[in-house]
Amino acid sequence: MRPDGTRGPGLFAYLRGLQGGEGGGRRDVIATVFRGTVNRMINGYLLRDVINKVNDIHFDSSDEIHTLGHLYESLLKEMRDAAGDSGEFYTPRAVVRFMVEATNPRLGEIVLDPACGTGGFLVEAFQHLEKQCHTVQDRETLQQRSILGGEAKPLPYLLAQMNLLLHGLESPQIDPLNSLRVPLREIGDRDRVDVILTNPPFGGEEEKGIQGNFPEDKQTAETALLFLQLIMRKLKRPPTPGRAAVVVPNGTLFGDGVAARIKEELIRDFNLHTIVRLPNGVFAPYTSIPTNLLFFDRSQPTNEIWYYEQPLPEGRKQYTKTRPIQFEEFADCLAWWNHREENERAWLVPVEQLIENGYNLDLKNPNAAQAIEHLPPEQLVEDILAKERRIIEIIEEIKQALAVPVR
Repeated sequence: MRPDGTRGPGLFAYLRGLQGGEGGGRRDVIATVFRGTVNRMINGYLLRDVINKVNDIHFDSSDEIHTLGHLYESLLKEMRDAAGDSGEFYTPRAVVRFMVEATNPRLGEIVLDPACGTGGFLVEAFQHLEKQCHTVQDRETLQQRSILGGEAKPLPYLLAQMNLLLHGLESPQIDPLNSLRVPLREIGDRDRVDVILTNPPFGGEEEKGIQGNFPEDKQTAETALLFLQLIMRKLKRPPTPGRAAVVVPNGTLFGDGVAARIKEELIRDFNLHTIVRLPNGVFAPYTSIPTNLLFFDRSQPTNEIWYYEQPLPEGRKQYTKTRPIQFEEFADCLAWWNHREENERAWLVPVEQLIENGYNLDLKNPNAAQAIEHLPPEQLVEDILAKERRIIEIIEEIKQALAVPVR
């Protein structure tokens, strides 16, 4: 309500019209967020009460921001636990942290997640880079175009913005549109980045208009395969080759046709150096599809691929929502990462073998010991007694056979 009694366009309309400077800023972030937001709070007094509560938070207090950040993370976890079909937005924190640690983004590099969901990878990468800041200039470098994301769905886009703001990124640069909308041929050197960390949605389908942005022989409705092509295209070329860590389903590893042609390009033009095979139930209860982590860079063609089979904890058959994978379980893999040798979990495959197999990357561990089934003691005793009884029966049959006179 204006002083003269007339009504203005409203608070949300005003916020949608905010504009930052040439370099962007928080005003642009606010405007982008509110462009996709509908005000369902009809009572202006209630809205004012909400604003007053928010205004009571001291955003210049690190303690209050830290508490707010913890509260927000707990809300994200509750949303994930109740997500149902929206479970695609969330990657287990342990997996995110492992991928960031293994890829090791460095201050001054640009990190991208083109399907960022609620921003888990970007927050972890930001915190990883933040530890490398020692001067004011370092912090300026971190704040200016170090972290980039894309998320087409309104709710996770909003959550990603909030997540990054609460963790200290002053002006999150998240693209609110479909990252697949740009034709691959139009992506040039200025669009490329140093590091890509992502878990693109799999099992989804893209419409024909999006598929047309990709080479004719590699067009598919499968979202995961389209994102894999985008990631390959977005990595920087030598002399400063980019690197990526990507979650993919098993279908990407053994797929033929378009999938095989994409893998052929990946092996021919990129160094696919490591595939980590995750155990069952890592994404439970949202999907039971077996998943893998691809690690590759643009330094050279692939000569050989290391496989690492991440085991389940002893005594476990799979992970569950209440007992998810923990970061500490990746300790052996991280210790192996820079000192590689074959063992019961790791094996090396020459690229010639993969080419002969039609680029099927779904290989089983040749070094794995055969699983031993540990039966209950009472069952073991019963089995032994049954075998003893059978031995006695056989001996009796032999004795009877020997007692029969030969004619």
